Amino acid sequence: MAKTNPGNFFEDFHVGDVIEHATPRTITEGDRALYGALYPTRFALWSSKEFAGAAGLAGAPLEDLIGFHIAFGKTVPDVSLNAVANLGYAELRFHRPLVAGDTLTTSSEVIGLKQNSNGKSGVVYVRSTARDQNGEVAIDWARWVMVHKRDIESPAPEVVIPTLTDRVDPRDLLVPASLDFSSYNFAQAGEDYRWGDYEVGEKIDHVDGVTLSDSEHMMATRLWQNTAKVHFNTEARPDGNRLIYGGHIISMARALSFNGLANAQMITAINGGAHASPAFAGDTVYAWSEVLEKVETGNPSVGAIRLRLVATKGRDTSMTLRGEDGKYATGVLLDLDFWALIPV
Repeated sequence: MAKTNPGNFFEDFHVGDVIEHATPRTITEGDRALYGALYPTRFALWSSKEFAGAAGLAGAPLEDLIGFHIAFGKTVPDVSLNAVANLGYAELRFHRPLVAGDTLTTSSEVIGLKQNSNGKSGVVYVRSTARDQNGEVAIDWARWVMVHKRDIESPAPEVVIPTLTDRVDPRDLLVPASLDFSSYNFAQAGEDYRWGDYEVGEKIDHVDGVTLSDSEHMMATRLWQNTAKVHFNTEARPDGNRLIYGGHIISMARALSFNGLANAQMITAINGGAHASPAFAGDTVYAWSEVLEKVETGNPSVGAIRLRLVATKGRDTSMTLRGEDGKYATGVLLDLDFWALIPV
């Protein structure tokens, strides 16, 4: 009797299923070091224990996307091991900053299914929740992924497409009660720009680029215990290329956004995200951002700024998201819409 697990295929999912994902993961200082080695991140809040402490955050918190990668990686063996591609995210909230020693355990509920017209694959929608060692929610989000079918003759399930909001309501943003930017050190942060210096509609070219390599993205994917075959196995795709993990593009673009948005320190929610086209080793990633919205948080020293972060293959100085046909412009890799906390 076989003891190995080939992973779930599209027909294995049913709306309402709840999956408890294996292998809780304890965050370490090694995660911080490796994250900094993989991505050119320089945000002061995560780089300096003293800077974080002066902002009211104890315990040297780790960059928010570290927690996301770890929690996301837990879902892969059950949700996207047989994926064609991860397609998008919505309604993601970071409930609190995580520190070394926190342990994350993740579960997912299947909330939607839709077979593709070719009958060979389908889209699975899940809502995932990562809890800490005390059972408290640390991160929750929805995502949708295209998954191969095991048997193309198996019947299509009833189509269920969940209703997902286009943005996390500002009233639902989770601002740490202790966060205090009233004594914020702009010199140490690297830029002088604060909440009031940005205008809705403003676009920011982050200028710098990074060329992707197979070794780095596979190291990152292993670090987060993401087992999706398309990221490692050249036989998993017809073109023989290893697909770059979408989260690798997210973190690369976020790190590049430091140049122009150094004080957008903390991601508090991700409203939506789409991996518009695949990325492979040898592609050079650039990024630009657009300011979509600004709101007050109720904390007089902290504002919230809603940003669209766009990663592109090659630099696009025109900063074009979509063509006249409404489709993503050539070269757009990532379209990520998120709320960040920034000093007022």
